[in-house]
Amino acid sequence: MKGDRVEVVVDVGDGVQRFDIRATRAGRRVEITNSRGSVEVTEVTRSGRAVRTARFMAARVVAVVEHPAEDAER
Repeated sequence: MKGDRVEVVVDVGDGVQRFDIRATRAGRRVEITNSRGSVEVTEVTRSGRAVRTARFMAARVVAVVEHPAEDAER
């Protein structure tokens, strides 16, 4: 089963642009950090190592939507 998915909506001046960040493999997760005027979305392995990171200016971020992993049992 794949991990989390995060959708980031950013103001680009004449509208908004959506970015969809997903955990690409089973066991990975997506973490969100908000610090010093930036929003950072990082895909992390089970051991805590960062695989890839997306950074956005906090003043431009309109929304951050977290989608949890779906259960296989449902």
